[in-house]
Amino acid sequence: MRQPPLPLAALALAALTVVGCAGDSDQASPETTDVSSPDEHEEEEGEGTEVAMTDAEGNDVGTVTLSARDGGVRVSARLEGLDPGFHGFHVHDVGLCEADAPDGPFTTAKGHFVGGGGSHGDHDGDMPSLPVASDGTARLTVDLDTFTLEELAEGDGAAVMIHASPDNFANIPDRYTAADAGQPGPDDMTNSTGDAGARAACGLVPAAPAGA
Repeated sequence: MRQPPLPLAALALAALTVVGCAGDSDQASPETTDVSSPDEHEEEEGEGTEVAMTDAEGNDVGTVTLSARDGGVRVSARLEGLDPGFHGFHVHDVGLCEADAPDGPFTTAKGHFVGGGGSHGDHDGDMPSLPVASDGTARLTVDLDTFTLEELAEGDGAAVMIHASPDNFANIPDRYTAADAGQPGPDDMTNSTGDAGARAACGLVPAAPAGA
């Protein structure tokens, strides 16, 4: 048997009820999603040194912050104005960044901070390659346990160095023969520098005050 149609008033009331329920659903509290910056959740770091980086033309290209962390150092690079691509990124042995040095820009910083290491790739001052984006900026954060802030501040201090070319970490298989060495594998230059090329930017890690 066919049911009689509902009165218009009943239909209107039903529609209002549906709309009201939908409104209540919209106002219900959604699940919260944490969209805060990852930096807000990082463990607190120890004392640190902010190293101002300068290129061979004297331009400020940003900073590398060295912070004591778990017996080692957190290295945080925030840089700009660099050539895109990968660059050798090391700690050098002497805290002296002279762009007009007679032997070439920043050669006064001497060689890599070797520490207890051997050939390049095992130097205590070797760091991961620095990736520079197409706009010339670089962001890199890495935790290292191969040196401490106290070690870098000993003697003449140290220098953070960015090279012009990529670093091969002396990873030259024996199937390659060095032209000037006449023997398989890396030559002396590769073993000491990773063939990272000229020194493009340098920053001073100051020596500790006398008696400190």
